[in-house]
Amino acid sequence: MIVTKAGRRMFPTFQVQISGMDPAAEYVLLMDFIPVDDKRYRYAFHSSSWLVAGRADVAAPSRMHFHPDSPARGAQWMKQTVSFDTLKLTNNLLDDNGHMILNSMHRYQPRFHVVYVDPSPNSHLQACRNFCSFSFPETRFMAVTAYQNHRITQLKIASNPFAKGFRTTDPKDWGMSISESIYFFIFIKLALWI
Repeated sequence: MIVTKAGRRMFPTFQVQISGMDPAAEYVLLMDFIPVDDKRYRYAFHSSSWLVAGRADVAAPSRMHFHPDSPARGAQWMKQTVSFDTLKLTNNLLDDNGHMILNSMHRYQPRFHVVYVDPSPNSHLQACRNFCSFSFPETRFMAVTAYQNHRITQLKIASNPFAKGFRTTDPKDWGMSISESIYFFIFIKLALWI
């Protein structure tokens, strides 16, 4: 994933299809990112592979990205795919725009969280019951400031609707077809907490 000082949309977009919520209850959906390990990487062009380049940089302050529709009733969350398309990634440690701060050349695991908005008094006493987290190994990625592999560059340009200005007019020149691309699309079945 590309990270920039100004912040760049995460692509592919993280999307989930949710079922099993109480249709009348309210939920908050959010995401964060955790380091996969304590290593920094570099790309070896001669072998087309990632190599460990040392210990990880100091982790940026942890942030949560709240889905802009949160809180919302379970019926709303379950009626369609939930997309985190407004989420932006940055490598600016002084970012004040609420973007997710990541270190370049480090591996990250996105995590998806569902919080049940408990209307009962003293709901804070049962906070651990009202919170579920999900992570999927297939969504791990390397944060970079530039793609290290030209085929990935072509795939992202061909598939990303925000990269129209970089496309050639002939899809044969893209190097890969859109059907070869992988999107983060996750199906989640939630158990009722109440």
